[in-house]
Amino acid sequence: MSNNPAEDLTQRFHADAGARAFALLGDKWTLLILRESVYGVRRFGQFARNLGIPRPTLSARLSMMVETGLLDRVRYQDDPERFEYRATQASRDLFPAAVMLTHWGDTYLASPEGPAIVLRHHECGEPIDPALICRTCGKEINTHNVTAEPGPAFADTEPDIQT
Repeated sequence: MSNNPAEDLTQRFHADAGARAFALLGDKWTLLILRESVYGVRRFGQFARNLGIPRPTLSARLSMMVETGLLDRVRYQDDPERFEYRATQASRDLFPAAVMLTHWGDTYLASPEGPAIVLRHHECGEPIDPALICRTCGKEINTHNVTAEPGPAFADTEPDIQT
C-alpha cells in the first residue's frame, strides 16, 4: 500500500457528492441563474434580460433548478397565471462558492480595466477579498494544508464504470 493517501482513493468518485454537485451546476447558465437569484432576481423576463440567455434554455434550466431544489417556483399573479423563482436555502448555501469562482475569474479572466462588478463587504466597507477558512481552527484552507481521506460513503468495491 502506498504512503500517499491520494493514491488510495481510486474509488473516490463512486458516491461522490462533489461530482454530483459539479454535474448539477456544471454549465454556465445554471451558475449565472443561481448568481442572479441570490442577488434577488426572481422573474423570467429579468433573468432573460440580465443574462442574455435564450428563452428555451432559460425555461429548461429554471425547470431543472426547481426540480432539484435550487429554486422555488412561486405564483405571484393569478390572471394571467405568472410565477417567479426564489432562491432556496440550498442555492443561498452556494453563495460562498459563487463568490470564490467570481474572485478567481476577476483574478485570471478580468478585462484590463478590472472586474465588471465589485462586491463590497458591509462590515468593513472594503471590496471583498474572500478566503476559505476552517471553522474549527480559523486558519485559511489551501491546497497545501488539506488531505483527502476516505469518508463514510467511500466504496469498498470497484464501481461499475461503463465506457
